Amino acid sequence: MKIRLLAVGTKMPAWVEEGIETYRKRLPRDFMLDIEEISLGQRGKNADIAKARAQEAQRIRDKLRGDEYIVALEVKGKTWSTEQLADEADAWRMLGKDVVLLVGGPDGLEPSLSAMANKTWSLSPLTLPHPLVRIMLAEQLYRAWTLLVGHPYHR
Repeated sequence: MKIRLLAVGTKMPAWVEEGIETYRKRLPRDFMLDIEEISLGQRGKNADIAKARAQEAQRIRDKLRGDEYIVALEVKGKTWSTEQLADEADAWRMLGKDVVLLVGGPDGLEPSLSAMANKTWSLSPLTLPHPLVRIMLAEQLYRAWTLLVGHPYHR
């Protein structure tokens, strides 16, 4: 199983790339995390936020392959403990499909993307900066994998 993160936002600082890579290189090939950046919709003074979100949503749709299990990261999604994430990841593997995680831009995902998702997941009720979300996702996926293989890292 491959896991792709489609995340709105580009040009992350070096510390974000380094943080993500710390966990990516620990994951096995059959649980690999790939990140694809999606450019922001047009924003500026007096920008039409709905139009910007629609642009981002179309760019995400263009990257979807049609045969993936879709998990939308949403503030109103279900929160999972690390153990629950490991159970989810194990279920994803049993599906025999690759997984795609969706992270919206500064104004979140367009509702149509959330509606098409198989699951919605909330990392936290807190508002988190998008660069940090990427690192947290990589670390939590690594932690879930360690649980699945009986490695003590998850403690």
